[in-house]
Amino acid sequence: MAIFAAANSSTGTGMPPRVVASLAMKLEQALLEVWTQALVHDAKEIHLGNETFPVRRTPKQRLRQVDFHFDGQDLRGLEQNPATKSRWAQMARSGQKVMQFLGAGGYIANVAEGKLHWYGSRPSKKS
Repeated sequence: MAIFAAANSSTGTGMPPRVVASLAMKLEQALLEVWTQALVHDAKEIHLGNETFPVRRTPKQRLRQVDFHFDGQDLRGLEQNPATKSRWAQMARSGQKVMQFLGAGGYIANVAEGKLHWYGSRPSKKS
């Protein structure tokens, strides 16, 4: 391990920088990354760490949707429907990029124009 650590001393962990980056990714970063790839870059698939998740379209509204896993959680990113009456829909109607995130049986957060907004209390870290 000492030889491996010396070769990767830039991270100080003995692991390659890519491994450290994926371990260090937090939920906030993952949500922002999904929003960026799906809505800003109009990607057909999302890359989180070593995993790839397809971007699909909902049947009726043709909204972008991404089902992905992060830190043992099943999550979904769903492009904001501009036809609803929420303030987020109003932002979407004005051309802003808004994505809602669902997990644990309900909406947990959204990203609007690159800013993360939590619903309720921010999720706690697992011990």
